[in-house]
Amino acid sequence: MAKLKGKVALITGASAGIGQAAARALAAEGASLILTARRTERLEALAVEVKALGGEAIFVTGDICDEQTSITAVAAAKKAFGRIDILIANAGVGNYKNLVDTDVAEYDAMMDGNMKSTWIITRHVVPVMIAQKEGQILLVSSMAGVYGFAGEATYCATKFAQVGFAQGLDKELRPHGIKVGTINPGGVKTEFAIGKGRTEASVEASDMLDAADVAQAILFACTQPKLSRIIQIQMRTMAETLT
Repeated sequence: MAKLKGKVALITGASAGIGQAAARALAAEGASLILTARRTERLEALAVEVKALGGEAIFVTGDICDEQTSITAVAAAKKAFGRIDILIANAGVGNYKNLVDTDVAEYDAMMDGNMKSTWIITRHVVPVMIAQKEGQILLVSSMAGVYGFAGEATYCATKFAQVGFAQGLDKELRPHGIKVGTINPGGVKTEFAIGKGRTEASVEASDMLDAADVAQAILFACTQPKLSRIIQIQMRTMAETLT
C-alpha cells in the first residue's frame, strides 16, 4: 500500500533538482502534489509525468519570494484537495564568494531566496495545518546550516537561519500536532549555484550526492509514524575525505 495515499504535499522549487526528485518520490507513494517554481514548462512536464504514473498534481508558477505566489499556491491546494499535509520548503539559491567579494545585493538575493522564501510559504501553510490539527513541515537547508565553510559565510548565514527557524517552529507548532524538521544535505548534483561558484563540468565530475538520494531522505521523514518526528537529517557523500 502506498505510504502517502490520501496525503497532499506542497513543494517549492519543484522544477529541478531536489524539489523535482522529491515530487517524484512522494508521488510514487501516493501523495497528491502542488508544485511551485518559476519555470512553467518544467512544472507542466512534471505534472504530466506524475499524472501518467496515476498520481495527481497541480502547479502554480511564480517566484516564491513574492508573497502572492504562496497565497495562490495555498488557495489552489485547498480548492483542489481540501488540505495540505506536507510542506517541502525547498526553493533556494547559492552564491559562493568570500565576504569581501559579496555585495549587499547578493546578500539580499541569498537571504530572500533561502530564508524569506521559506518564511513566506510556511507562514501561509501553517494556518491550514493548525485547522487540521496535523501536518509535516520540512525545510531543505544544508550542511552549510550546520557547519561554517570558508568562502560561503553569507550562504551559511542563510542556511543557519533556516535551521533556527525550524527549531523555533518545532516548539511552537508541536502542540497543534505539526511536525517540523530540516533536511541538511552536503553538495548535490543539480543546477544549484551554476555560474555562482560551481560549473556544470565541476558538478558532473564530482562525487556529490544525487538529488534522488536527498528525495529518499525527505520521503523517510514524511513517512514516520504519527508520534515520531524527524528533527534533522544530515547527509554527506561517502566519497568525502576522512581528514
